[in-house]
Amino acid sequence: MKKDRRHVSPARWGEATKLVRGGLDRSPHGETSEALFINSGFVYDEPETAERRFAGEDDGYVYGRYGNPTVTMFEERLKLLEGAEACYAVASGMSAVFGALACQLKAGDRLVASQALFGSCYQIVTSILPRFGIRTELVDGKDLDAWRKAITADTKCVFLETPSNPTLEVIDLAAVVEMARRVGATVVVDNIFATPILQKPLTYGADVIVYSGTKHIDGQGRVLGGAILSTRKFKEELLKPFLRHTGPSISPFNAWVLLKGLETLKLRVLHQSREAQTIAAALEGLPGVTRVIYPHLDSHPQAALSRAQMAAGGTMVTFEVAGGKTRAFDVLRRLELIDISNNLGDAKSLITHPASTTHRNIGAEARARMGITDGMLRLSVGLEDTADLLADLRSAIEAS
Repeated sequence: MKKDRRHVSPARWGEATKLVRGGLDRSPHGETSEALFINSGFVYDEPETAERRFAGEDDGYVYGRYGNPTVTMFEERLKLLEGAEACYAVASGMSAVFGALACQLKAGDRLVASQALFGSCYQIVTSILPRFGIRTELVDGKDLDAWRKAITADTKCVFLETPSNPTLEVIDLAAVVEMARRVGATVVVDNIFATPILQKPLTYGADVIVYSGTKHIDGQGRVLGGAILSTRKFKEELLKPFLRHTGPSISPFNAWVLLKGLETLKLRVLHQSREAQTIAAALEGLPGVTRVIYPHLDSHPQAALSRAQMAAGGTMVTFEVAGGKTRAFDVLRRLELIDISNNLGDAKSLITHPASTTHRNIGAEARARMGITDGMLRLSVGLEDTADLLADLRSAIEAS
């Protein structure tokens, strides 16, 4: 007897079930794993069908740049996980950030953003958007008075990342959203470090969430991809017209890899977060380490806020060593297990020196404002044995 799934309500599923079965759309062949559709175009049974689809009167597919069944499954699954009305998958995390901002801003509009941003996000806010006549202002994300002063009646959009890259600053989402609401500004949150497992900005009233699927969602360093989650209105009226005609499309293969990555996302992130907290606590007592930053450690200046907003402290640990760049580089050279890489959220533990890599191009002055020192290292904790990672770190730091 054929199963009737018409009355299944995925919204009522638990999180783990959504991650495995959300958005599943089997072909007539009945495959167990989600199908990979690698075609760029589609055919129509008659010209009227093509006309209806291009007119938006038929939900079928028309072209790979506009949509694809595999991409749709990824979007639907992530949408269910986030609790959003709509999701749009794109080619990378940065195309998600730029698309979410550019689709709604025009010359003369004003954007307020936290100053602690990933290097490429900083370039978009301070260099690229201003070329199009968009006014931007950066604020200390930790300072609610600074937000209050900056978010004025002419503010069109607010953009922030929490925790921030790489200093793991935490921003009070509820407070900033309330300020933005008063002036009718859209709030866009970069939730990459927290992931949808640890933090759900929509519950605090945020309007748009952006992700780099390249990070935790893939989690194994294989593909690029990104996603934007929003209301249906935002997607249909602003996002879709902008992205369809500018073309930052995700490939069906990449979407398929990310779709499969979602199945284990919760297991990986929760395990990596437990490991990260153990490692962060151990680093605090290590000679030569002058500072350890981890959101759920008591030493974090916003520990109470991060515990209220995030289910765990995340997979990232940032720490500083005495001796600046020379000592930091020596530590990196001495690591035998942990790889030097600017990527993050991987099953393999990765470490980078932000001042010379991810945040090099923003300049020394901007790095100083963000608190990024020459002795700072950013560790992305993977799935290896915690004891092995700690032994590697201790050996490298002590030997240096």
